[in-house]
Amino acid sequence: MATKQATRTNQAITIKGSVAIVTEFFEYSVNSILYQRGVYPSDDFRMVKKYGLPMLVTSDDSLKEYIQTILAQVQEWLMSSHLTRLVLAIKSVETDETLERWQFDIHTEDGPSSAGALPGAPKPAAKKKNKTEKEVQAEIQGIMKQITSSVTFLPILDEECTFTILAYTDDAPDTAIPSTWDDADPHLIDRGKVEQVRLRSFTTNVHSLEAMVAYRVGE
Repeated sequence: MATKQATRTNQAITIKGSVAIVTEFFEYSVNSILYQRGVYPSDDFRMVKKYGLPMLVTSDDSLKEYIQTILAQVQEWLMSSHLTRLVLAIKSVETDETLERWQFDIHTEDGPSSAGALPGAPKPAAKKKNKTEKEVQAEIQGIMKQITSSVTFLPILDEECTFTILAYTDDAPDTAIPSTWDDADPHLIDRGKVEQVRLRSFTTNVHSLEAMVAYRVGE
């Protein structure tokens, strides 16, 4: 069994495999953020092992169902290369103001082009070495460690909070938006009251993802 696992994680990643990796990353990052930021009680989470790290995932059935519904649509948009950004916004229940905005930008690598080049044009860059799943998992581990350590620099959320997830898609004619998804406010934090911290990124050579968190400061 261990030999089979080692073989799998050292193979080049397919488009379908990349979609699965990115979707799974969102699942664990959302759970980790909700736990680390105290949006839900710590008793609502259980510990699992993922990315070589102890991770917390929700045991609340309604929250699990909500997250899984979102992830199913995320996976569909990733497969069709229409998803460009996901945002997790943490808001004050009392004021409805956005206190934190976790942003994940997704880029899909362009496929090979069949167009010719003009004489004298520079030669194309050498093809990138295909990453293995093991290499990608190591990059994701770095982001997860940053999310866990975010409590050291983010302001304490000492009020009741809720959250919402926003999905940004491209304007392609075939981008289908389910009726269960509504147009939403971007939940931006007021200029002059916001600080931003850029987190690490990872790439599968099919998708690349850049992460950052913006948070409200001052009164």
